[in-house]
Amino acid sequence: MAQVQNQRPPIELYTDGASSGNPGPGGYGIVLKCMGKRLELSGGYSLTTNNRMELLAVIRGLEAIKWQNAEVHVWSDSSYVVNAINKGWLEGWKAKGFSKVKNPDLWMRLVPLLGAHRVAFHWIRGHAGHPENERCDALAVAAGAGAVAAGKMLPPDPGYNSAD
Repeated sequence: MAQVQNQRPPIELYTDGASSGNPGPGGYGIVLKCMGKRLELSGGYSLTTNNRMELLAVIRGLEAIKWQNAEVHVWSDSSYVVNAINKGWLEGWKAKGFSKVKNPDLWMRLVPLLGAHRVAFHWIRGHAGHPENERCDALAVAAGAGAVAAGKMLPPDPGYNSAD
């Protein structure tokens, strides 16, 4: 008799990253949705780049998932992130040991997360009125430049390297 696996519902992961200046203060915003439940996450750094925050949003969102082998649909307005996965760039970078790639620390951090789940990446047009993308953008801006404008001291991005 075939073993029936306990099927969990798919997870929708919406992400966005922002920086005021590139580099500048930046943040990421995440909306996770599953079975009518919603979780919002955000964080910011004093000096980082937009691409780092776009990528970190995906990483932090996947890290927040509590079970293994989840079906996850990632929605991002970052062509950088979505194309790296969907066009196979990440596999090429991995094969070359991440030499000469920007943000290698984050790409290396993403790889095992992708292996732990069944992840599909979808590009969504930014600033086009999609409610979840707009919410992620608001979270990212508030966590980065908004926090600085409010007088909050943000930590440095430990992986940011101006040479990247």
